[in-house]
Amino acid sequence: MRNRNSSFDWSRAQSFLATAETGSFSGAAELLGMSQPTVGRHVAALESDLGLLLFDRVGKSLTISDKGLSLLAHVKAMKEAADLVSLSALGHDQTIAGPVSVTASDVFCAYQLPPIIERIRLAYPEVQVEIVSSNNVQDLRRREADIAIRNVQPKHADLYAKRVRTTKAYLYGASSYLDVIGRPATLKDIGEQTTLIGDVTGRVLEMLSATNGAITAEQFSIIGNSGVALWEMVKRGLGLAVMFEDLAEVTPEVEAILQYEVSAEVPLWLVTHAELKTNARIRAIFDILSEELTGNAVKG
Repeated sequence: MRNRNSSFDWSRAQSFLATAETGSFSGAAELLGMSQPTVGRHVAALESDLGLLLFDRVGKSLTISDKGLSLLAHVKAMKEAADLVSLSALGHDQTIAGPVSVTASDVFCAYQLPPIIERIRLAYPEVQVEIVSSNNVQDLRRREADIAIRNVQPKHADLYAKRVRTTKAYLYGASSYLDVIGRPATLKDIGEQTTLIGDVTGRVLEMLSATNGAITAEQFSIIGNSGVALWEMVKRGLGLAVMFEDLAEVTPEVEAILQYEVSAEVPLWLVTHAELKTNARIRAIFDILSEELTGNAVKG
């Protein structure tokens, strides 16, 4: 009898895992940087090797089978082990050259990161900085980024996190807009005619309605998943939005209102994988980010 373990192909397992996570061959192909037919062939070959049907195919849709589910946990564990091997090897690289990826929100990447990147480029010209602008939390354990700038503390023990500072968030509007609608003395003065701008998560609505129950979702005439786009709307005088104080301070056309009623403390965390603390180039970039962010070095 042929020993199947000796011919196990990890690339096929990766294609299976990515297909299970994304729900389609096309999604897996995009995730892995492969072609869709290649992913399909990998999954079919793995099914043939194992003698199992891993996905139920109904038309063009895929649903993981019971046999596939039983295998999925083991393949995930293999992926995590492979990632740890890669991270451990990378952690011993002492060369301050090569790629380092930094992820942060689109607002932070657009308005606050550029002067820090300028310092990094001057200090380490052989480091290639990749900016991963995303409002979703990237998985550092899967190397979706090397360093993350986050507003939430990570919970995983294998991540190294440093709280670099705490900023505040207030309600802001363009001075030109407030000249038209007036400057409300209390949150209850915000009427139906006031346009509010918020993100698609509804966090701003929750924050404001906790103080003024009369504020409804209908008043959020502009919503979106891009903080940069929403902030530009505020600057043009299209409505009011909650934003970080350190960004607003370098935006002269806006002003804060109702600071005693609408405010929130927002921590800023710098995060990397624990294995990467000993990698020279990632440590060097981490240290510059830490120095700049701790010093609140945001320049217009």
